[in-house]
Amino acid sequence: QLIELTRPVDSHLEHVEFQALLQRLSPHLILSIFASAVLERRLIFLAEELSVLSQCIHAVAALLYPFTWAHTYIPVVPECLLDTVCCPTPFMVGIQRRHLERVLDQPMEEALIVDLCEGKILREVGDEEEILPIKLQNEMLTSLNRHNNNNNVHTSEEVNALVSEAFVHFFVRMVGHYTSHIKWSKSGSGAFQERAFCKAMASKTSRQFLKKFVKTNMFSLFIEEAEKSRIPQEGKW
Repeated sequence: QLIELTRPVDSHLEHVEFQALLQRLSPHLILSIFASAVLERRLIFLAEELSVLSQCIHAVAALLYPFTWAHTYIPVVPECLLDTVCCPTPFMVGIQRRHLERVLDQPMEEALIVDLCEGKILREVGDEEEILPIKLQNEMLTSLNRHNNNNNVHTSEEVNALVSEAFVHFFVRMVGHYTSHIKWSKSGSGAFQERAFCKAMASKTSRQFLKKFVKTNMFSLFIEEAEKSRIPQEGKW
C-alpha cells in the first residue's frame, strides 16, 4: 500500500496566488509596490476582472508577512464607494478599470496607482525606488528574476514558497534583531528600545528605512505583541 504524505501549506500562504502578481507585473514594479505597502501608503489597483483584483491584492498583503496590513483593505471597491480613494489615511483597494477616469478625477492624496491590465504604474509618489536599502532590493530582484527564469517551478505552492522566502528574508535581515532590543522588567513586561534598535544597523540606508518603518501601525502592533511575551512571535523568526 502506497502512503503519500503532503506537507501542509503555511497558514499565511493559504488562498494566496503570487503567480497572479508575477504574471502581470515585473519584479521591479512588485518591489515598488512592496515598498509603498511597507510604509503604509495609499495603494490603488486597477483591473477589469474581479478575480484578478482579489488575487493580486491578497498577494501584495501576503508579501508583508510576518506583519499585517492594519488599514482599509477592500479587494474590490463597489461603484458606490469609489470616494474611498479620497480617504487621507492609508488604504489598499482594488477598483475595476472602467472606473479609472472617475478615480483620477477624485481629489485624492498622494497614492500609488497600479494598472494590472497594462502591467504598469499610472501614478506614484516618486521615491518608491529609494525606500528599501539598495543591497536588499537587489537581492530580492535576483530572487524574483530567478523565479521568472526557472522553468522547473510548476506548482503554485512552489511559486508561493520561493516568493515568500525572498520577502521574509528581507524582514529577517532588517528587523530580526528586535528581540535583542526589548528590555524586560522583573514583572515580565517588555519595553521596546526603538532608538537602540534602529542604531544597531551598520548600514545608513538600513537605519533610514527602520526609522520610518518603526512608525507604522503594522510594526507597532507586532512589537506590542512581542512585549507581552518573551517567546518570539509565533516562531516567525
